[in-house]
Amino acid sequence: MSNNQTTIVKDEGGADFVRILFSVLLPPLGVFLQVGLSGAFWINILLTLLGYIPGIIHAVWIIARR
Repeated sequence: MSNNQTTIVKDEGGADFVRILFSVLLPPLGVFLQVGLSGAFWINILLTLLGYIPGIIHAVWIIARR
């Protein structure tokens, strides 16, 4: 007797790749795609205005954390 159960695995690897790509090009966009208009988005805008590299680091951290 064979077992024909199907396991559904949610693959978000491609979506995360796109978010990280956007985070390198425009950090607030990557954060917005991940969390919407939350506090992390506004913090990322502030960090990006203060320096592009801190904005990228924060954006990648937000995406990798969730």
